This record gives sequence, C-alpha cells and structure tokens, in this order.
Amino acid sequence: MEVAGVLLLAVIAVAVLLIAATGFRIVRPYEQGLIEFLGKYKRTVSPGLRFVVPFVQRMLKVDMREQVVDVPPQEVITKDNVVVTVDAVIYYEATDPVKLKYAVGNFILAITKLAQTNLRNVVGDLQLDAALVSREIINSKLRQILDDATDKWGTRVVRVEIQRIEPPPDVTDAMHRQMKAERSRRAVVTEAEGEKRSAILKAEGVKESAILRAEGEAEAIKRVADADKYQKLTVAEGEGQAIERVFLAIHNGDPTPDLIAIRYLEALQGIADGQATKIFLPLDTSGLLGSVAAIGELLKEGAGSTTGGGGTA
Repeated sequence: MEVAGVLLLAVIAVAVLLIAATGFRIVRPYEQGLIEFLGKYKRTVSPGLRFVVPFVQRMLKVDMREQVVDVPPQEVITKDNVVVTVDAVIYYEATDPVKLKYAVGNFILAITKLAQTNLRNVVGDLQLDAALVSREIINSKLRQILDDATDKWGTRVVRVEIQRIEPPPDVTDAMHRQMKAERSRRAVVTEAEGEKRSAILKAEGVKESAILRAEGEAEAIKRVADADKYQKLTVAEGEGQAIERVFLAIHNGDPTPDLIAIRYLEALQGIADGQATKIFLPLDTSGLLGSVAAIGELLKEGAGSTTGGGGTA
C-alpha cells in the first residue's frame, strides 16, 4: 500500500510538472501576447518567456510586423463608361493588438472587401485617360480611405499600390492606333520644323555672305579711291611746289633762268599742239627769249660737234 501510494504521488507530480510545462509560452520580438483568463481579456505581454495557467488562461499572439494583402482583380467602370480591370496591394501594420483581435472577426477579408468597394468609387470618378496616368492619386486617396476605416480595428494602412489598370482589348488597340498616329504627327511636325529651320539658316547664311561681300567690295573701292586720291594729291603737291619754285625764281632774280626757259618751252609745246589758234606771251620776255636763244645755240653746237666728230672718224 505504501509503495502504491508513493507511485501514485510520483505519477501525480509528473503530471503536474508536465501540465505546468505546457503553460510556458515564448513571445517573439515582433509579436504581442494577449492573456485571457476564463475567456476574458486580462492583459498584454511583451516579447519573452511567459507563463499562462493551463486550463484557465490562454495566450493569443498578434504579429506586429507590416503585412501585405493582395486585392483580387475586379472590373471597374470609369467615368466615360469604359470597363477596366483593376487590382491592388495593401500594406498595413498593427497598432493596437487588442482592437485587431477583438474588434474585427476576419481582418484580411474585411480590408479586402473594403478596398474593392473603394476602388470602384475612386476609379469610377475618373475618365480612362486620367485613370491610366493618375496611379499616384488613386493610391493616395485609397490609402487615406482605408486608413480612416481601419483605425478602429487597430491597424494603420501604410500604403496602397495599384498593380494594373487594364482596359478591354478593343480599347487598348484603339489607344495603340491613336498613339501611333500621334507619334507620326509629331514626326511630321518635327521634320517640317527642321526643314524650316534649315531654310532660315541657309537664307541667313546667304544674307550674311552677301553683306560681307558688299562690305568687302565697298572697302576695296574705298581703298582704291584713297590710293587714287593720295596719288593725285601727291602729284598736285609736287606740281604746286614746282610752280612755287618757278614763281620765286622769277621774282627773286634767281641766276638760273635756263630752268624757267625750259618750263616756257614745255608750255609753248603744249599750247602749240595744233589745236590753239592764238598764242599769248608775257610782256617782259626779253630775258626769257635770250635764254631760249642761248639754249638753242648750245643745242646747235652740240649737234655740229657730234656731226664733225663722225666725219673725222
């Protein structure tokens, strides 16, 4: 009897130890533990090794990490009555584990249906072209709506991303044709603008070339005129100096009348070129005529000595 009692006590002790061991729970760093006592929420425990009384207490773990919910594709009618297929991805994180566990029965299903409904509303207020290029606006509006709606569920919607907005095949084909026509039009416009610019540049080049050529010709004419003017001024200045010297020689009694006589002979040659009918001589020409006669005698003597010298030889 004593041995049987000891064995019974040992079995009971082992059973108690096993039951007590099952009461230990490990709460991971990204989790929060909700302790329930006889079906009623008791407290929230932080990560670590925790103990719950078996059979009377229960621990519910809530993942506090950011989660992803994939919203299935659905058909949405845009403002211009085009049916498009839209799907999205929702990123959320838990902020209050108690609300997340007790305020909503199936959070994933609830947020999915909520996202689908609001996708219809947001995309339905836009025309097709605006919806295709306004993904950031759709994302922002949908995130704000979902965040406000899920706040009472103890979650925060971090962001919403529209994965695709797909129009029907016939609309897509029409859009492709429109895009091709638009690109063709832009190519034609660009080519025309290029030709126009090229023609303008060529015209400006011809104009500048003509201007430079005219300026060059004008500069050449100016330089030639300056050179001719300089030549005439130099000749006139030389003739003026010569006349001045003759004038001074006449009035100052220069002992070189031969030069004056030669000048008179040159003048007489110009006057008596067969065109003049009258010859006017100055009154006081006795000295000049004497000089002319003397020059004539000298010329005759020179000619005679040249002839005689030739005969002797």
